[in-house]
Amino acid sequence: MQTSPTNEVVDKKLKITFAGGTGKVTGANFLVESLDGTEIRFLVDCGLEQGTKTADEDNWAPFPYDASTIDVLFITHAHIDHIGRIPKLIYDGFKGVIYSTVPTKDITELMLEDTAHILGKGENELLKKIYTEDNINQALSQWKVVDYHQDIALGSYIFRYRDAGHVLGSGMLELIYNNKKIIFTGDLGNSPSPLLRDTEKIEKVDFMLMESVYGDRNHMARDQRRARLEAIIEDNYRRKGALVVPTFSLERSQELLFEINELVENKRIPQMPIFFDSPLGIRLTKIYRQFGQYFNEFARTQLKDGDDIFNFPGLKSTLLTDESKEIVKEENPKIVIAGSGMSNGGRILHHEANFLPDANNTLLLTGYQGFGTLGRMIQDGAKTIRINGQEVPVKAHVEFIDGYSGHKDSDHLIEFVEQTADSLKAVYVTMGEPKSSLFLTQRLRDYLGVMAYAPEQGDVVELDCN
Repeated sequence: MQTSPTNEVVDKKLKITFAGGTGKVTGANFLVESLDGTEIRFLVDCGLEQGTKTADEDNWAPFPYDASTIDVLFITHAHIDHIGRIPKLIYDGFKGVIYSTVPTKDITELMLEDTAHILGKGENELLKKIYTEDNINQALSQWKVVDYHQDIALGSYIFRYRDAGHVLGSGMLELIYNNKKIIFTGDLGNSPSPLLRDTEKIEKVDFMLMESVYGDRNHMARDQRRARLEAIIEDNYRRKGALVVPTFSLERSQELLFEINELVENKRIPQMPIFFDSPLGIRLTKIYRQFGQYFNEFARTQLKDGDDIFNFPGLKSTLLTDESKEIVKEENPKIVIAGSGMSNGGRILHHEANFLPDANNTLLLTGYQGFGTLGRMIQDGAKTIRINGQEVPVKAHVEFIDGYSGHKDSDHLIEFVEQTADSLKAVYVTMGEPKSSLFLTQRLRDYLGVMAYAPEQGDVVELDCN
């Protein structure tokens, strides 16, 4: 404890309220405030819950805090499960500042506009009031951008972003308060990435709030991943089938294009039509091209040498709906890359309805499939699925490559924490399904000897920063 000039004892404690992102992968939302109420009240992320039975109800329920009393919102990265409720925060009276890196703001604008377009088709009148162009524009007007390692001094706090290596512009949020260091990891990248720099090393951290999407399992090695992608493409080509790849518009699409570019240019796979059928993904790829300085050395070198790392012979980007509908008529073999990544919306549904009934075709899943999503049903072996009210038999080959995840796996999460285990007073494990979070929590306790906890929704913890 410290004393003030009047010899009053000053108790330096912070309070974290887990308003989202516990017991599930999505919906990140954490409120931080000083116990004595003298410092700013800030949020880390404000995301949509996805892929759960209660998602719609939870997303539009009142926040467990008064949005008008929040001073600052820090965004770790632009995935919708970290930014998707920003319009609601605005609607509820938030007038504070939003901070992120430069790419995160640019990507967020596209992601929120896309989400507004999707939600605007529904019949929920409240959503139509929340997800408006005015609310999105208002959020962007309250936004400030910073570079990695740039100090943000607010009261007694000093904040800075560290490179998380997860998606373009993603950052861990570092807070220094009373010489204590708190890290909010956001999502941690599956380093080494084909495109991005590795997750930054950290040290001398006192408290950590971390993700755990893959806290209970490991990915295949990157070389194995690329070899498997090559083998699946070649197998589909031999069967003269359509290879359909549901993919996330942000990062996963760009990684896939980058790796297929390598395979095509090195003549590792036969040339064939490859359709990038994701309007949002196409627009996001343009942003990626603008921020090549954020890439790793290998990708930057290719750019300097004049290689368009997201384009190659045979690639066709289909922005228009009519172009998308024509893909089914294109002679096989072919590859179709389309969103969304969990088959819970987007153009991929049209392609799955057309191509899943044919045993010559292949569906390739390349990442996490949330519980309750169509992608998860297919991954779990469903023989038939419903798309737009129609029964669709699943006769196509179903393949899965888990190495394309943008998240660290269990062993690498442990390695990340191990860098600073000697100084850690507590780790709070969030943003994972319960079995994943609890498994990682136990591993951290057993393997590193750190005090690790898996909070539940609504839990409040105090951090002693004296």
